[in-house]
Amino acid sequence: MVARPRPDRLELLKAARRVADLASTQGVPATYHVRRSTYEHAGALLADAVLQAGLSYRSVVMPRVGRILKEFPDADRVSALICLVKKGSTAHLLDWQHSTKVERFEHLVVFLHRAKVDTTEDIRAALKSAAFCADLQSLNGVGPKTIDYMACLVGIESIAVDRHIRTFAARAGVNNRDYEFLKNAFCFAADLLSISRREFDAWVWSREARHQAPQLTFVF
Repeated sequence: MVARPRPDRLELLKAARRVADLASTQGVPATYHVRRSTYEHAGALLADAVLQAGLSYRSVVMPRVGRILKEFPDADRVSALICLVKKGSTAHLLDWQHSTKVERFEHLVVFLHRAKVDTTEDIRAALKSAAFCADLQSLNGVGPKTIDYMACLVGIESIAVDRHIRTFAARAGVNNRDYEFLKNAFCFAADLLSISRREFDAWVWSREARHQAPQLTFVF
């Protein structure tokens, strides 16, 4: 693997300042009081991480995650999920029939089971390992955004660079589209604002989702 050049630190700090300045004009320091929750249920965590890409979170993902928490309270460990996978019950658990996400969930469960990662605390600890994260990205459909998204869901301070982060960056006049550059720029912007990084991630997502909602009419 060819090492990627490190971004110019001055460019990175300028980008962070632009993001922080735009967030300030949108009222983030004064109006942002949401405290992002974390998962203590492995089934809900992995379902959220697998389903969220490309789908409406509020209308598709959130109801399914809520159902898992309510109807599958014992599926809170990878050791329980591996049993469901072996029984062929993944589609029922996720309430999802399309094979791509079902298989992605199963591959993720098998990977974690083989790595002896069982609870959400285990997942939290594992995601702090660069080697583990690199191995995890060997799974089809799992990239840096999925890793950072899962990190946020278990309480690790991070930014998951999705389309909402990219849109906000463009609004702030940040033209560099590199994933790691944007992740670091938004992390530093949160630091400049004295805001939790994962909560800043949630605030940007919420703001951009509200902004784009009137333009979206998709029904799943």
